[in-house]
Amino acid sequence: MNLESNTMGDPDLVPHPESEVVRIERPTLHNVVVSRLRDMIIEGQLPSGVRIHEGRVGEQLGVSRTPLREALKVLANEGLVELIPNRGATVRKLTAKEVRDMLDVLATLEEMAGSLTCQNASDAQIQDVRRLHDEMLKFYSARNRLEYFKRNQQIHSALISLSGNDSLAMVHDILQSRMKQIRYLGHRADDQWAAAVADHEDMIGALEARDGQRLSAAMVNHLARTWDRVKNVV
Repeated sequence: MNLESNTMGDPDLVPHPESEVVRIERPTLHNVVVSRLRDMIIEGQLPSGVRIHEGRVGEQLGVSRTPLREALKVLANEGLVELIPNRGATVRKLTAKEVRDMLDVLATLEEMAGSLTCQNASDAQIQDVRRLHDEMLKFYSARNRLEYFKRNQQIHSALISLSGNDSLAMVHDILQSRMKQIRYLGHRADDQWAAAVADHEDMIGALEARDGQRLSAAMVNHLARTWDRVKNVV
């Protein structure tokens, strides 16, 4: 008896007509390539200003040029890559002025978000941010810089998203994406990394206390110190 006939004959194996079959989501090749390329840029494996050699990188990742080029388009939209006609893709190199300007705007956005987030976030949402914070601390203790950094960025995004202001979140997301490599490099020195963790401890404390003024101040101070951490790598 084949599997199909056996399934049809067993009422326990026949889906209920009203039940919904949930598909198992698997990461697509496109998403995997985008994620890996992004990590390579953030970690400096593909340094700022360097042209991305499609053949060499494709060989490293074990993919053809088609998914690689599609991934580069995504990263260009994020501001991490520049697509130059007849020259291919180059990792975007930010000037000191661009970095300082973006940090100034991010500080304004995060200052605005602090009080809104403390007003609008539910207790469950605040607990979710606490969970991200605790995961970040575990990666800090393990000295896993990349996974630490990813949780760090998720926390900043969550604090903005919970403000409830979609326009604020949209602009913040654009600037945060463009700053990823620079901010990652700013955590290389142990004392700078420890200072960033201390900043986040203050932020999560303010959030859990629903102290909007304190959270806004903590986020602004964190970004002000970010400039000190990154100015030597720009």
